[in-house]
Formats: sequence, C-alpha cells, structure tokens
Amino acid sequence: MTRWTSDNLAGRTITVVGLGKSGLAAARFCRSAGARVTVSEAGTADGFAEAIRELEPAGIVLEFGPHRPETFNQADLIVLSPGVPHTLGILEARRRKGIPVIGEMELAARFIREPIAAVTGTNGKTTTTRLLGDILKHAGMDVFVGGNIGNPLIEYVEGGPRADWLVVEVSSFQLDTMDTFHPRVGCLLNISEDHLDRYPDFRAYAASKWRLFRNQTDRDAAVINGGLSHTEAPTWPLPGQTLFFGDVSEGRRTAAAISPTAVRLDRGPGADSVSIDLSAMHLVGRHNAENAAAAALAALAAGAAPADIQAALDDFRSLPHRVTFVREVRGVRYYDDSKATNVDAVARALDSFHQPVVLIMGGRDKGGSYHVLDERLRARVCQLIVMGEAGSAIAQAFRTIVPVQPVADMGAAVRMAADTAREGQVVLLSPACSSFDMYANYHQRGEDFCRHVQQLA
Repeated sequence: MTRWTSDNLAGRTITVVGLGKSGLAAARFCRSAGARVTVSEAGTADGFAEAIRELEPAGIVLEFGPHRPETFNQADLIVLSPGVPHTLGILEARRRKGIPVIGEMELAARFIREPIAAVTGTNGKTTTTRLLGDILKHAGMDVFVGGNIGNPLIEYVEGGPRADWLVVEVSSFQLDTMDTFHPRVGCLLNISEDHLDRYPDFRAYAASKWRLFRNQTDRDAAVINGGLSHTEAPTWPLPGQTLFFGDVSEGRRTAAAISPTAVRLDRGPGADSVSIDLSAMHLVGRHNAENAAAAALAALAAGAAPADIQAALDDFRSLPHRVTFVREVRGVRYYDDSKATNVDAVARALDSFHQPVVLIMGGRDKGGSYHVLDERLRARVCQLIVMGEAGSAIAQAFRTIVPVQPVADMGAAVRMAADTAREGQVVLLSPACSSFDMYANYHQRGEDFCRHVQQLA
C-alpha cells in the first residue's frame, strides 16, 4: 500500500465535498498539510456558523449552494463526505480525467500504519464497534474507536497518542470510495435491504459491503455472519482467514456458535474451545448475541484473551435509541428504537419481545419492501401507529394484517399508543425509515419520543 505523508498534499489543490463532521475534519487536515482547500457544500450556510468561524481564518474557501464545476475542474484531489453520493455526474467527469475521488476514511487510511479492525453491516455496527473497542481496552491495549461511529478517522491522523489498534465502524457509503483501506480484521455483521434510495438494487448495496475485504491478505481475518446466503457472497475469493459466526449455511464451519445463554468460540486446531457466558449481558435480543459473537471473534484475532471478552461483555451497556427501555407507565413498558432505520432492524427489535407490541413506524422511505415484516406484525403487533412521509405507504402495506392508525407527529403517536396499550404490553418506536422528513437525525427523533413518554407520567 502506498503510504502518504504531508508532502503528498502540500501545494495540492483539494476540493472537499460536504461540510459534515467528516468533511470538516478532512478540510482541516488537508489545510494543515499545506494544501489549498475549498469545501463545496450543497446546502446553505445556515447551520454552519461554527464551521465557518473555524475554517475561513485558516484560509479554507467555503462555497455553499449548487456545486461549481470550476471548483472540481481545478482540483488535484477530491475528498467526499459519506453523505455525498460518489456517482454524482460532476465526479464522474473528474474520474475520467484521472483525478482521484476518495472519501475521508480512505484519505486517513493512507497515513495509518497501525492495525485496523473494521466493522460493517446493515445493522449492529455501532454496538459491535464499541464492544470490540471495550474488549481490546480490557486486554490492556491503547485503542482508537471511530469512523462512522462519530469520530472521523482523519482525526486520529491529525495527532494525539498512537494506538495499538484502531477499531473503525464503516458504512457502505464509505466503502464505495475505498481504494487502499486495509483492515487486518474485518467484520461483516449482516446484509439486508437498505439505502435503496441511493443504490440501483440490493445486489449493488451488498457488493459495497463486501468491499471491506478487498485489500486483505492471507495474514488477515474476515469475521462474517454465517447465515448470509451464498448468492450475497462476492464473486472473488476472500484471501484471509474466514471466521463464521451464528447459524451457518451449508459448507461453512462455525467459529462462534450461539445459544440463548452462551457463545462458544472454536479457536481452531490444537486449541480448546471456550464459552462466553451471555446470562449477565445487558443487551437484549438474538441480534445482540450475534453482535457479541462477532466482536469476540474479532477480538481474539486482534490478540485479546477470552477473559477480556467476558469482562467487557459483562460491563457493556446498550447504546441510546437501540431497543432502549425508557420507562414503565401504568404497567406498559416503552422502548426507544429510533436507530431502526430499515425493516431488518425492526424485525430484530420485534424478535426481542414476547409480549404484544404497539408499534410506531414511519419517517422518510429508503426503498425496499415492508412486507418482510408481515409475519412478525401478524404474530406480535396488536396496533400499528404510522407517521411521517412514509406513513401512508406503511399503512397500505399492513392494513389487512393489523389495525393501523395514522397520526400527525410524535406527540400524537405516543398519546395514541398510551390510549391503546394495555397492562403487560410494550410500546415500541421502531420506524423502519430515516428521520429526515421531520428530524435532523435519529437521535433527535428518539429524544422526542422519550420526552413525550416522560410526559405521560
């Protein structure tokens, strides 16, 4: 892999596209390396006052509104934020002229010498990334945890103490712009329909996930959900050691078998298997047992011991907005699963409960079919409440399966749920949609739900 130094960027003209957290960090880093930097942000300047105050005095040019062709035409390098589609026509034209178009994470990877453990998948990425980081810390390692999880990888390159391992959450959008990114340990948790508003079809989305392993060698490890169908696998062979977890398809060997109370790790020829107890785990649901199994295998590959895995798992707490208990009101338990922005995440949440569920869904549609949930709604949901842009489509999909009630906003949804739910039942916000029709992000949506639930009491 070609390693970069600041000399590679000094004097270059670089266009950073998007002024989110990753774009801000990339622009700051490139400027500190001596590059001429322009940030092209398609939105208006509203909401970017803090970034403007930081970047303009540093000599970084900021452009808001429609992207200007001349800004891209003069660039020696274009760096994309994850939210910017890599298929924009203005980018394709520069690629044809041989101008590199990469993401912030790829930019960072070219400066990194420390080993990387990377986690991707449709669901469970953040939980697994944080758990893996905790395990390695329990093993006495210095660990940087970041990437799509909130701390851009380029911030590690900027400075600070060096780590023994970098544990990085990676989205499909970030994988689309990878070139040299090389995880010593890669984890693929699952693949289900998501982001079909950005990809032409499911096959293209799945192919993006498999790019995680593209640059691995025979000295690396690939931790993969054994239940992924062979039709979802790449057409090229995985070069490293492949470790499957969970229920495996035919012809695959299980490295981590999951039962309701334990994960049994097969450490290979000549080594005894070891059992990780799940009985004290604070995470609920089969999907979190899978996350724990993936983190355990990745941790072993990175040099942690079984005792480190057990200690970290016993201490680990659920992250906000992921089937998170809010409170009980008049015998009804309320759960916030605002992070469930696709149907597979809703399926996993519903599988966590045996009680009847009053389910709140809706937001901005991301493509794909809601009918994957048909049987689960029929079996577990006693009332469906829908809201947001996708509310009518969701209502149409399930109107013959469960009673459906449309509402205007979150406050009305919570009040309707409180009027409908009976003692011993569960109210679950699990939207299956993005939040961008009504909220800035899923955090804000979940907090609004929690606020209205607290007001019930």
